[in-house]
Amino acid sequence: MAENNYSILPACGDDLPRMRELFRQTVRTVNRRDYTVAEVADWASCADDEVRWRCWMAEYHVFVAADCRGGLLGYVAISDAGVLHSLFVHSDYQGQGIATCLLERAEATAFAAGVGRIVSEVSLTARPFLEGRGDRTVERQQRKARCLLLTNFRMEKIR
Repeated sequence: MAENNYSILPACGDDLPRMRELFRQTVRTVNRRDYTVAEVADWASCADDEVRWRCWMAEYHVFVAADCRGGLLGYVAISDAGVLHSLFVHSDYQGQGIATCLLERAEATAFAAGVGRIVSEVSLTARPFLEGRGDRTVERQQRKARCLLLTNFRMEKIR
């Protein structure tokens, strides 16, 4: 499925190192505007646990946005139960519709499986984007990244 100059594809195990690096890079740059240096460093360090990431990939439907040369632009993950776990787009590709395409693919996957409600825990940075797409904020909360508690929001989207 081509979208502009990129495609949305199911992720494979070979994508994992690039996904972990994209996660680190995005948290350190994009999320830096909403979190402290210490919070960003702690959050970015969550990419260090490769075993945890491999388990995560096995548990979720993961899709990547890849350019025509195979470069990784972003990724999204959603469970069979409709839990949106991750949505990250490389800092150089923000505002180009990639997050929208990734999210639409994840939502379509969940809704096609019969899920009527998608739930997520999202950052201060991602909250306005999801609200603009019809998600509702349920609760402001504190969640542990690796060592520190970070503010995020529990959200939901009803079909």
